[in-house]
Amino acid sequence: MPEMVTTNILLVEDDRVDVMNVQRSFKRANITNPIFVAGNGLEALEILRGESEAVEMPKLRRLILLDLNMPKMGGIEFLEELRKDPELRPIPVIVLTTSDQERDRVEAYNFNVAGYILKPVTFIQFAEVMAALNRYWTLSEIP
Repeated sequence: MPEMVTTNILLVEDDRVDVMNVQRSFKRANITNPIFVAGNGLEALEILRGESEAVEMPKLRRLILLDLNMPKMGGIEFLEELRKDPELRPIPVIVLTTSDQERDRVEAYNFNVAGYILKPVTFIQFAEVMAALNRYWTLSEIP
C-alpha cells in the first residue's frame, strides 16, 4: 500500500459559508489535509509565493480549489497569473464554482485546470464532492 502523503490545499474562496462547507465536508469525510484559505486571487498568489504575512503554506504537494467569482482578482485572472509564473504553473487547480457559463468553463480549461465542478446545492452533495476530490488527490502524483 502506498505511503499516505499530505496534500496542502489552498481554497481560494471569498464566501465564508462556502469556506465553512468545505471545512465541514473535510471533517465529515475524515479528510486531514491542511486547508489554507485565500479570499481572492491576489491573496492566493501572495500565499503561494510565500509573501503572505498571515498564512504560511508549504511549497510541496499543493493543490488549489478555486472559485471564479471573487473581488479584487477573480478566478480566471488568477489562473492567467498562475500559469505565467514558472514556479507556480505546475500546481493543479480544480475550479469549484457556481458559474455554469460555458465561457467560464472553456476559459478555465484553456488554463489547464484539472477539473471544473459546479458547487452542489446541498451540504450532503457538497460533502460527497469533497470526498470524491480527496480520492482524486490521494491517487494523484502531485509534485
